Amino acid sequence: MIKLLKNLTLVVLPVATLFLGVQIGMSHADQKLEHEFSALEESFAGGVGSGVLVSDPKEEVDISLLWSVWRLMAKHYIEPEKLKTATMLHGATSGLVDAIGDPYTTFMPPKENKEFKQSLNGKLQGIGAELTLRDEEIVVVAPLKGSPAEAAGLIPEDVITHVDEKSVEGFSLGDAVELIRGPKGTDVTLTVKREGEGSLDITITRDDIKVPSVESEIKEYDEKRIGYISLNRFGDTTTEEVEESVKSHLEEGVDGLIVDVRFNGGGYLDKAIDLSSMFLTKGKVVSVERREGEPTHHYVTGRPIAEDIPLVVLINEGSASASEILAGALQDQSRATIIGKKSFGKGTVQEVFDLPGGTSVRITTARWLTPDGKDLGKEGVSPDIEVERTREQIQAKEDPQLDTALELLTKGE
Repeated sequence: MIKLLKNLTLVVLPVATLFLGVQIGMSHADQKLEHEFSALEESFAGGVGSGVLVSDPKEEVDISLLWSVWRLMAKHYIEPEKLKTATMLHGATSGLVDAIGDPYTTFMPPKENKEFKQSLNGKLQGIGAELTLRDEEIVVVAPLKGSPAEAAGLIPEDVITHVDEKSVEGFSLGDAVELIRGPKGTDVTLTVKREGEGSLDITITRDDIKVPSVESEIKEYDEKRIGYISLNRFGDTTTEEVEESVKSHLEEGVDGLIVDVRFNGGGYLDKAIDLSSMFLTKGKVVSVERREGEPTHHYVTGRPIAEDIPLVVLINEGSASASEILAGALQDQSRATIIGKKSFGKGTVQEVFDLPGGTSVRITTARWLTPDGKDLGKEGVSPDIEVERTREQIQAKEDPQLDTALELLTKGE
């Protein structure tokens, strides 16, 4: 029995010594951290989370908490090689912007900023879909026309739950987009929730995304000629391209015009004003309501080129932003008949501010109101003639919305 106790003592003693060593090490570290945290608590007693609006954060806000955390990381983090200054700075800035919970207000590091600007110019790589964050879910606004996403069957209002079997629950929009992007020729599998169909896996092969701003043709229908203009984005060259297409159609003697902004996620505000001005002789296009002061009203330029010709605008659930401004202005002024499905309802204004190091921040600064005062973000644009177009019809290249527009214009109603 004595021998057994001696053996047990030999075993227990090293374990106890090891535990004591760990405890001493932890105690020493805890004492140091307790001292540092006490200093932090003293600095921030009663001053954190006040919710007070400040006009000059540099002068009015004590951000020593941020520097203190950074110093603690620099001093204690086990893998110091991972403490990359630029990455941490961008992460801290993203966290600051993301904290307000607005999916359209976002900090863009150099790579994301470059891709955003390329997308407005019709040059990007990936699956080709515009996404948004709604109720903490990643939602498809619209697949871009001719994109891999469209070809694979992704549709507006699909909710992305997983990317390559990895859950995106709680992800920021930027983090989700980064996960979906990848080299040309590689596959990504999106798990989506779709109303009426449950959960679906959609595999998409990434590719170069070349988005033409405008596609135009003349459609022969019931012995009439109708000019058709498909508008895919509101980018740098959109005004010139649409103007050229409209003038060309008018010279051909068309009997009516169709402007198609289905699956158009928007773009520049001034382009929506330019396009509205082509069809309106006078009046308001949109009002911009900021947090202070009276709304700013934007009016037509006074240089219409197609003010009288019968006009239809096609919209659907993927029509957002500048597309809704155009459709809303033409509808409120009774200039065009709107056909399709209710638009997405993205009625806020973002301004992009360029920052050092190739970064930028996109900030929601205002909301859009139609000429009649409708809040586009809350109401969207409801069509004058509602026409459904199912996924099966899209895949079969059947287009009852376009057919309704052609029939309306050829009847001359």
